[in-house]
Amino acid sequence: MLKAEPLLGRDCHNGARAPKGLRTYEMATNKDIIENAYASFAAGDVPAALAVMAEGIQWAEADRFPLAGTYIGPQAVLEGVFMRLGEIGDDFAVVPEQFVAADDTVVALGIYRWKHKISGAPAVVKMAHVWTLKDGQAVAFQQHVDTLRVRELS
Repeated sequence: MLKAEPLLGRDCHNGARAPKGLRTYEMATNKDIIENAYASFAAGDVPAALAVMAEGIQWAEADRFPLAGTYIGPQAVLEGVFMRLGEIGDDFAVVPEQFVAADDTVVALGIYRWKHKISGAPAVVKMAHVWTLKDGQAVAFQQHVDTLRVRELS
């Protein structure tokens, strides 16, 4: 169980920044935590994005995705996924459009966007990410994406 404590202007217990608009003594919800992780990643604050992950997070990229596999721990996610996104295409971006939360699960629905490495043509593919949280930290991540379309556009 998360302990209620002031969040504005300082880090949360897991190292992530308190979500914008959160009032003093209001606990961050699982949805807040994941929304903030995407915002941090988009802003280039990779350490803050990694901070929401538990030490033993099981991060599963879809089979046949260019980065397919299961990565254990934030360092493995950093090295095996985040640092390799450029292999898919230039200017790779994860753009969440909707978040759905229930209990310990948060689903992010959105798109991946990038430019083809040779032609520069824009590419967009829909994605769904399923997060499982425990005690305010992400313990599991599962990617869902049309891997054939990603390979066609890369």
